[in-house]
Amino acid sequence: MCCFFTTLVLFGPRLAILVWWLLDTLRWQATFETWLWPLLGFIFVPWTTLMYVLVWSPIDGIVGFDWIWLGLALFFDIASYGGSGWGNKERIGY
Repeated sequence: MCCFFTTLVLFGPRLAILVWWLLDTLRWQATFETWLWPLLGFIFVPWTTLMYVLVWSPIDGIVGFDWIWLGLALFFDIASYGGSGWGNKERIGY
């Protein structure tokens, strides 16, 4: 069960990014001016990238309460990396 959860946390948002990009390419092009930021987000901070595309508005951009959602997504990204290290501490020898 733990391996399933870890796989879901690591590949779930990346799969969602890929599917959403394939289905709504225009939104992704409007949100990001270049392909570099979504690629880096796909690799390093997928939850934050998903949330950024979700809360971004073509009129206002990111304002107000949107920053809370982005902070929460960044926390999930950091927690997914930290949780995998904590779960494998027996293998490392701590």
